[in-house]
Amino acid sequence: MKAPRPDPGEAIVDGRIADNIVYFARTLRKAGMRVGPASVKDAIEAVLAAGIGSRDDFYWTLHAVLVSRHEDHPTFDEAFRLFWKSRELIEKMLAMFSPVAPDNKEKQKPRAAENRVSQAMFEGHQKNQPVQEIPEIEVDARFTFSGNEVLRGKDFAQMDAAEMADAKKAIAQLRLPFDMVRTRRFKADAHGRRVDPRAMMRSAARTGGELILPKFRSAREVHPPLVVLADISGSMSQYTRIFLHFLHALTEKRRRVHAFVFGTRLTNLTRQMRHRDPDAALADCSAAVKDWSGGTRIGDTLAEFNRLWSRRVLGQGAVVLLITDGLERDDVAGLSEEMERLHKSCRRLIWLNPLLRFDGFEARARGVKAMLPHVDEFRSVHNLDALADLCASLDKKSAGSVDPRRWLDAGARRAA
Repeated sequence: MKAPRPDPGEAIVDGRIADNIVYFARTLRKAGMRVGPASVKDAIEAVLAAGIGSRDDFYWTLHAVLVSRHEDHPTFDEAFRLFWKSRELIEKMLAMFSPVAPDNKEKQKPRAAENRVSQAMFEGHQKNQPVQEIPEIEVDARFTFSGNEVLRGKDFAQMDAAEMADAKKAIAQLRLPFDMVRTRRFKADAHGRRVDPRAMMRSAARTGGELILPKFRSAREVHPPLVVLADISGSMSQYTRIFLHFLHALTEKRRRVHAFVFGTRLTNLTRQMRHRDPDAALADCSAAVKDWSGGTRIGDTLAEFNRLWSRRVLGQGAVVLLITDGLERDDVAGLSEEMERLHKSCRRLIWLNPLLRFDGFEARARGVKAMLPHVDEFRSVHNLDALADLCASLDKKSAGSVDPRRWLDAGARRAA
């Protein structure tokens, strides 16, 4: 009697699927995800229990077990796309690491997290390649770029795991802004120009009024509150996460820093960002946010902020950093009104948009057109150079190159 044939959708314990899941988990770990032995064991058991009905079922079975943070979704998605391809495509990708003639064709820009995943997947294969002798060439360094300069100009979304770690270290070493605003309160100052009568009376009381010495005071200067509203939708999650590292470094240097993130809802992360360790702080932020890498509703979340938080955090000349691509799906009429109210409630509103990394960017989207008239500066936030320019702009007056009227006037001329 013949043994019954197994169900095609059922995973076999002694098959190769378990080994492949182990190799796949190892790739995720090298790409920067937190995948331990317990997670690998749970993933194998989940596949054995759920079976393999379709590619989507297999994808979400592994995703439910191996992905524990919202920001790891792009890395997992890219790793799954590359790892679980057909054998012919994998062999073609392995052949890419062999010595070939230079290709002068214009290459397509890598996808988000593709560099980290491909580097982790083919790390062992690269080590086995024979070392090629490269002739030593003397080049005038005045017209070349150092590795640090290349890293500073590289897009955050296209960095591999090692470059991302170097970028985080560079962010911690940035020269942070030292902007100060003058308040209505005073402090004792021996070189001040204002006479302090109360201090004079207190000093005279100690001597019984026999000796009255002049005391002076000056206006107290403090850091203005810094409020960050960061978009965590699917198109913005890569940039928002690295910007939170910059915000954490800023929180350690000054007191009144408030962090909010939004996708389909508004979440206050100010308390989570006060953790001394940046990785622990971002882990707490990831656990507190329920809509990371989801959709986005800019107008509704700004309305919630203006209604519940603006009076609490936008006092004493606050500066607002708005990080979003401006791609609003809902009605833009309400978005324009909420942006106008936000602009009038703060001293300075700076819009950071990663879409400005494209040379041909134009303000054509409805959301961008509705938001631009109500911001003071329009900047990019896609690399380390952009963050350094932002720090410099908070210390001094902004340049004309970031004036939002530049894009509005260009759009009006094209429409005419």
